[in-house]
Amino acid sequence: MTQRQPTPETTPAPIRVLVAEDQAAVRSGLVLILRSAPGIEVVGEAVDGEQAVARARALRPDVVLMDVQMPRLDGVSATRQVVAEGLADVLVLTTFDLDEYVFGALRAGAAGFLLKDSDAARLVEAVRTVARGEGLIAPAVTRRLIKEFARSGTATTADPSVLAVLTPREREVLGCLGRGMSNAEIATHLTMAEATVKTHVSRLLGKLELRSRVQAAVLAQELGV
Repeated sequence: MTQRQPTPETTPAPIRVLVAEDQAAVRSGLVLILRSAPGIEVVGEAVDGEQAVARARALRPDVVLMDVQMPRLDGVSATRQVVAEGLADVLVLTTFDLDEYVFGALRAGAAGFLLKDSDAARLVEAVRTVARGEGLIAPAVTRRLIKEFARSGTATTADPSVLAVLTPREREVLGCLGRGMSNAEIATHLTMAEATVKTHVSRLLGKLELRSRVQAAVLAQELGV
């Protein structure tokens, strides 16, 4: 009787990251951190926005780590192109001192925002979070966005009637997004499977014509959902 050979466990594919940052020293540091992290592969680097878009088209990474202040084409414009073409999810590097860049990246469909002074562990976790399809929407960051939108007069006057297209369950999920919950946290909170949460998030984004969970979180807080 032939003995069956054990089947090797399937190793998940690494998260493929493109790092776009014009400062060589900063870029090298980001690349070093990411290359040291298990399950993450840096597939390319870009020194400006135009190169970021071109390399995203050529390499099709899972995540683009995008600085907002870059020559030739700024990070906001580059993010808009990458998102519009469906090339990758974009994680924006920001200081939060330049509000217009943050707002622009939000509208462009960035999947998350990461402070430039974040430590290595936070950087790695941010990349993994975005790669899972979960926007980096820490409650403190979202509240800051809302506050700055209101202070600068750039906030949109959200009409509560837009929520009419959502089912009661989708409204509950939207409220959870506004509180910065991950899919796993939403699943626990609402007692449903994580896969079901992903479906609800995808559907509500489509119905509300939003590009990212970050936009959904801001809308939820604007409307008090």
